[in-house]
Amino acid sequence: MKSDFFKKNRQRIYDELGDGLLVLSAYDYMQQTVDGSYPYIQESSFWWASGLELPGWRLLIDGPKRESWLVAPILSRAEKVFDSYYSRDEATSISGVFRFLDEESLFERLKGRRVLTLKPHPSNSSIFTINSAPGRLWGQSKDYATTVEDARPLLAKLRAIKQPEEIESIKKAISITIDGFEMVSSKLSTYQNEIEIAADFTHHFMMNQATHAYEPIVASGKNACTLHYSRNNSPLEDGLVLLDIGAKYNGYSADITRTYSIGDLSLRQRSVHEAVNHVLHEVVGYISSGVSIADYIRFSNDCMARALVELGLIGSKNDKAAFRRYFPHAISHGLGVDVHDSLGGADEFLDSMVLTVEPGIYIPEEGFGVRIEDDILVTKTGCLNLTRDLASVL
Repeated sequence: MKSDFFKKNRQRIYDELGDGLLVLSAYDYMQQTVDGSYPYIQESSFWWASGLELPGWRLLIDGPKRESWLVAPILSRAEKVFDSYYSRDEATSISGVFRFLDEESLFERLKGRRVLTLKPHPSNSSIFTINSAPGRLWGQSKDYATTVEDARPLLAKLRAIKQPEEIESIKKAISITIDGFEMVSSKLSTYQNEIEIAADFTHHFMMNQATHAYEPIVASGKNACTLHYSRNNSPLEDGLVLLDIGAKYNGYSADITRTYSIGDLSLRQRSVHEAVNHVLHEVVGYISSGVSIADYIRFSNDCMARALVELGLIGSKNDKAAFRRYFPHAISHGLGVDVHDSLGGADEFLDSMVLTVEPGIYIPEEGFGVRIEDDILVTKTGCLNLTRDLASVL
């Protein structure tokens, strides 16, 4: 993205901040070994507002003044030798921010002000190791500001409505991903192991200046019943193989799933695949600007429950426990910088939102699962299936 894109994002933030300040932090490196880190991934809202992809930086956005400042990290000589870093000129060229502060001056500006910053997610601490940088800034801000508020609702609202540059980047990520699916599906019979399929996607993405938006899922047979299966190292079995894979291009993600047949396919497996594909098309047809998201969820659950009854997996559409046994995840999520982007807390779909639709049926006792996932752009008159060029039928 060019610096004008990040400038426009900050202009949108100015319009929403009122009398407040927004302060954001880049993520820290996460330690992997004694002297090494995991591959670095930037905090997505910090990137969306600045374009900077390295740790240690902070960004201050002043609503009333409609001005922004960067705080550069203080790096040791060793850090400059071993790690990538930006000069101030490079940071300005990327972000369009040309004012700089030191950390002491940053906190002086917070005194007596209403400050928005990212509040840590304590509910995730039992599942994930949380990057400490946003939480540290939250605590520091409370030492200076009059009030400190969580910036996530404001940022999620702004990020939920995709700008033209964002939509084009998502479309490009999808195009690269579709090309990968078509390449792999054309030679499925030549693969012996899940890892070979994952490797071909990785090579294809890298040759197209893209990366994986998330860990690829190549799940043969019963492995498809593990929703975020990531081992990708089992021999391919006759039957079904589930591929949930997306490219990340220019900062934006694709998220596509197809379930393909390898060798002999049973009538049962084909029936389940057809049922999931039918639900997909029913649910996509419901999406339009102005449609209640709560109504959409009820409609999609009704479609899925009807399919499960017809397949003999549950006895009644009202058996919620049995329903969740075979369809244990949400029907949709937002898509953008993050693979699971927020829809901004909206009550209804809005023009230029992007979301996935991903019905799935998983039957551990029968040793297979099916998921089909498309990426959808909400429009004023309905929706556009951005993944329509990739066949979803067997």
